[in-house]
Amino acid sequence: MAGVYFYDGKWSDESPRVIGPADHAFWMSSTVFDGARSFQGMTPDLDLHCDRLGRSALALGMKPTLETGEIIELCKTAVKKLPKESELYIRPMYFARGGFIDPDPDSAEFILAVYDSPMPDAGGFSAHFSPLRRPARNMAPTDAKASCLYPNSGRAIAIARDLGFDNAIMMDANNNVAEFATSNIWTVRDGVAFTPAPNGCFLAGITRRRVIELCKDAGIEVSETYMSRDDIMQADEVFNSGNYGKVMPVTRIEDKEFQPGPVAKKLRDMYMEFSKASQIF
Repeated sequence: MAGVYFYDGKWSDESPRVIGPADHAFWMSSTVFDGARSFQGMTPDLDLHCDRLGRSALALGMKPTLETGEIIELCKTAVKKLPKESELYIRPMYFARGGFIDPDPDSAEFILAVYDSPMPDAGGFSAHFSPLRRPARNMAPTDAKASCLYPNSGRAIAIARDLGFDNAIMMDANNNVAEFATSNIWTVRDGVAFTPAPNGCFLAGITRRRVIELCKDAGIEVSETYMSRDDIMQADEVFNSGNYGKVMPVTRIEDKEFQPGPVAKKLRDMYMEFSKASQIF
C-alpha cells in the first residue's frame, strides 16, 4: 500500500513503529484521529477535518501540539508527494504517551498517515439493523473521533458481513436510529431528506454537514429528527454520507430492496462538483 507518513519532524514512505506496551495509547486507547480524502488532487473539507482533530484531542484529555493550519499544510504536503490520480485516505492522529488511567495531557504526540485507499463503488450497499448500539454521551467520549469508539462498530460490521450485508444500522440507547456503523444515515420520503437529529451518541459528521448545505443549495428540504426502524423501511430512498465514500445509495435493508434514488445521485454529483474548489495540484 503506497503512502507517506510524518512523525517527529520526519517523512517516511514506511509506516513508523512508534508505541509500545508502556505507552498510554497502547493499553488505554488514548488515541484520536480524523479522516479526510484526496482524489484527483482534490481535498474537500480538509480544513474542517484537521480542525476537528484538535477538538477530539481535547475531549479525550490531550493537549494538541500543532495548530490547525500546520496540520492542513502537512496533509497537503503529503498528498503532493503521491501521484495526482491517487485516491487517498488522509489520517492525522494524536496519541498519548503518559498517564495511568487518564492520559497525561502534555504527553500527546502527532502523527500523520496518508495512503492509497480506493473510493468504494458508488453503485450502492446493503445493510441490516444491528443488535449493537451506539453509547449515550455519558457512557463514552462520543464528542471525539476517538479510536476507542470503533471496536463496537467493527463488531457490528463483522456481524453484518456474516449475515450477508455490507454494513449495519445502529440504534441509540433509546432505540432511535443513530447511524450506519461507518457513516451517517439519510432517508428521502416525498422529496424531503431526513437524517437523525444529533443527540450526542454519534458524530454528526463533516460530510453530513456538507450534504445539508448542498440540500439547501438544491432546494431540498432537510429534516433533522428522531427516526425509527419503520421510518427507514418506509423510505423512498436510503443513502449515507461519510468521508470514506462521500454519498452512496443503499440497495437493500434486511430483505427489502431499494433503488438508488434521484436525491442521492443529485447530492453525490453536487458533492463532486463542490470538491473541485479544493484542488491543490
